[in-house]
Amino acid sequence: MHPRLNLVTLGVHDLSRSLQFYRDGLGWKPSSASQAEIAFFQLGGLVLALYPRTKLAEDITIDVVGTGFSGITLAYNGKSRAEVDEVLQLVKQLGARVVKPAQDVFWGGYSGYFADPDGHLWEVAWNPFFKFDAADQLILP
Repeated sequence: MHPRLNLVTLGVHDLSRSLQFYRDGLGWKPSSASQAEIAFFQLGGLVLALYPRTKLAEDITIDVVGTGFSGITLAYNGKSRAEVDEVLQLVKQLGARVVKPAQDVFWGGYSGYFADPDGHLWEVAWNPFFKFDAADQLILP
């Protein structure tokens, strides 16, 4: 098996509301592969999908009912501390809940967290040890 992650699917309560947040608010362009009940966004070498939470649970054959921390976060890595602050300010204006304001962190970077309209947790971070290539993709040391 090759070490790769190609697609992340978020189970959302209201696809229209999520599209408003990601497409209209953040300015991410849905792929032409999107359909009435699923939206795809090309994010560099990764794809983010938005799909109704009940349908996703049905597809997995699990109960949709559940609460608490899922143990998963998504991350947006910025190129500066200022970019972290800008992103957190933007998502707050779009109705996201800032869970943890940006701050210096133990590993030497700067990060904060927000929850999107469905409560999916996103870290917004600047890591001084990570670089970006010419295609704006994160390159690990």
